[in-house]
Amino acid sequence: MESLTIDDADPDERRPAAALYVPVRLGSAGGQQLRFSRTPLGVRTAVGFTSPERLCAVLGPDQSWIRLAEPALRSLAAPLGVTTVTVDPQLSAPAAVRAEPVGQPCARRAGRDPDMAGVLRVTGAAEAVRTAVTAIHAFVD
Repeated sequence: MESLTIDDADPDERRPAAALYVPVRLGSAGGQQLRFSRTPLGVRTAVGFTSPERLCAVLGPDQSWIRLAEPALRSLAAPLGVTTVTVDPQLSAPAAVRAEPVGQPCARRAGRDPDMAGVLRVTGAAEAVRTAVTAIHAFVD
């Protein structure tokens, strides 16, 4: 039987399963759990790489991995509602970095009255109504 690679096979055609390098993380019970990603459209996907070098290039050298055949990866992901497997994804978003606050600081930090923190300023039609109600109360009292 001739050995096929992932690049040689038609995507719609069943092919012999090549072992993939699948990223995992340490689970709460001490075992390994599959690490899922999201596609650019936000759909959860299982990921596998054709070499450890490709995995390290995308996820970094400290990423743990196991070897799984594609059907095994699909079988493990399916009960979790993940039906897509992405092989050799090229891009990965960097880890989120906490940004410095932009704009005005909180009223408490700016030395303003802490009782006024979070109080919305009344503008527009609401201001006109407040002024009218205040005038009516002043007239009645």
